Amino acid sequence: MELRHLRYFVAVAAEGSLTRAAERLHLTQPSLSRQIRQLERDIGAPLLERGATGTTLTPAGVALHSHAVLLLRLADATRETTHAAARRTREVVEIGIPPGLSADWLLATLAALDSAVPHAAVTLTEASSTDQLRMVREGRLDLGLVHEQPVGSLRGARLFDQPFGVAVRPGHPLADGAACRLRDLDGMRILAHGRQQVPVAHDRLVVAAHDAGVVPLWQFAQFSEHARACAEATKSDAVLLTEHSATRLLPGWPWRPVVEPALELVTWLVWQPSTRTVVDEVARTISSR
Repeated sequence: MELRHLRYFVAVAAEGSLTRAAERLHLTQPSLSRQIRQLERDIGAPLLERGATGTTLTPAGVALHSHAVLLLRLADATRETTHAAARRTREVVEIGIPPGLSADWLLATLAALDSAVPHAAVTLTEASSTDQLRMVREGRLDLGLVHEQPVGSLRGARLFDQPFGVAVRPGHPLADGAACRLRDLDGMRILAHGRQQVPVAHDRLVVAAHDAGVVPLWQFAQFSEHARACAEATKSDAVLLTEHSATRLLPGWPWRPVVEPALELVTWLVWQPSTRTVVDEVARTISSR
């Protein structure tokens, strides 16, 4: 006896007609009749009385019907419970994010992951690029969003570039321009992130200024949320950062992109070469955005 046979039998009992039951089940009437006969052979007794006006249950059919309905309800409940448990089974994927990452991009990425990799339970840890790279290598993070190209055995995917610029103190002559050439920073007090936060960007900045013969009065500091306080403490004329961070941290300070040469902050996705399947799925989804 199979569950499908019981479903067919219950459908015939409900419709009172093999023809209507066959239509409901999307079967042909001869096929449904064969299935009912097979059930009767398994039970060892006739279950239906067929007449000119339809079908009725025999005493054996009446006895089976109540048990069949109960069995089918239990089977359906078991399937739903199993599917619900499967939906709840999610693997944790720990992702590092750098300070200053665009909230709009991050929220859109999380929404994409929820749709594309629903079995991934994403957790976020904010940390500098240096700390993230160490945590990925140590296995404390599954994925990292960092501002330097991974080296060694780590896998990496370049996500996007953001131009560096300066948020200029209101009233400063550079605040009126559309862009800022690197040589315009000569002699200015410029607040910039210290090397521990973004070592590659820091080194590129110092080298570019040196090659251009520009000597800004660098004010290096470790900051993420308190750019304005650091700028005031160091009496800086401008703060070097991305437009997104400038808009958020220094409202009222005009932001101007640095040109000649242009400076960019590159964001990379990094992860271990050998990892769980779900981590690879999350990495592919993020990389494709």
